Amino acid sequence: MWQLSKNKTWAHLYETFSWVRDMRGVPQDTRHHAEGDVEVHTHMVVEELCKLPDFQQLDTQAQEILWASALMHDIEKRSTTVLEQDGSITSKGHAKKGEKTVRQILYREIPTPFAICEAVAKLVRYHGLPLWIFEKENPEKALFQASLEVNTQWLMLLAKADVLGRTCADKAELLYKVELFKEFCIEKDCWGKPKVFPSDLARFEYFNKEARSADYEPYQDKDSFFEVTILSALPGTGKDTYIQKNLPDIPVISLDDIRRELKISPTDRDNNGKVIQLAKEQARIYLRKKQSFVWNATNITRQMRRQLIDLMITYGAFVRLIYLEVPYQQLLKQNKNREYAVSANVLERMIEKLEIPQADEAHEVIYEIG
Repeated sequence: MWQLSKNKTWAHLYETFSWVRDMRGVPQDTRHHAEGDVEVHTHMVVEELCKLPDFQQLDTQAQEILWASALMHDIEKRSTTVLEQDGSITSKGHAKKGEKTVRQILYREIPTPFAICEAVAKLVRYHGLPLWIFEKENPEKALFQASLEVNTQWLMLLAKADVLGRTCADKAELLYKVELFKEFCIEKDCWGKPKVFPSDLARFEYFNKEARSADYEPYQDKDSFFEVTILSALPGTGKDTYIQKNLPDIPVISLDDIRRELKISPTDRDNNGKVIQLAKEQARIYLRKKQSFVWNATNITRQMRRQLIDLMITYGAFVRLIYLEVPYQQLLKQNKNREYAVSANVLERMIEKLEIPQADEAHEVIYEIG
């Protein structure tokens, strides 16, 4: 069973983790957090979580995941907290930044199974959603998006502990919002489970086209069906090996191969645009013929992938996005042993930029973890 820490005393956590020590002295707005700094608040949240009857009824592994999420939920208030001109204290963006930090800690420093790492990271990312979901432009879409990435039942428990672990005048109102979130999840049939769509195409179009109902089933022309497989992985993960083993008979567009042919370094920003354009020209040839192919590149950010996927769906392709990952130490070893190794500094920067593909990005998203 995975545990962030077997010893859960605060003194041990403070001594062991630098990011726990960083919580001390980080101020919070007294209107919302009269209890004290981020350390005081986090300690209270962890204690309140463990008291919840619904938490105590979870299996042990689920409890460990939620406990770690509570400990890490405000991890990046240390870097985002600002004293505003009006005297208020804010920490805008701390949850989104916290997601990345948590993922890197659990990948590099505390070896964590992929599914558990993502569960903790996403709980950190969405921990405020139950309080603010009805202020979103489209609450239903926000809920369905979250349900594909995080267990909404666990999210409600974390949000409830987050409220109980503070001193504020509107605590009762905040707890009521958390209960409303639970009822909303039950009403929309995604309480503790992801939203189910009629098909992969229906899910993709719901998130990527305006005015789509979650129950709408788009027409699929099976006679003109073809697939584009896009890989997403850090250098050294084994993309070429994966293609040779699993996609041996499909044409491959490889950005690395184009660079080597033109003798362009991966770090040559001026000429990498040329590489991408040449790759896209080759892709258009396949797309016009409605011929399936593989796009082999790192594609580590959502923006990179979005540009490619937009191109592919313009031609009516079914897009399969495959994310590959290996453990951190294995990644370092495999990269070092490659014929065209990426420098250690560049690889570390790529790990920091990495955005794990999500279910709404393509018609099908597959995680190959090994």
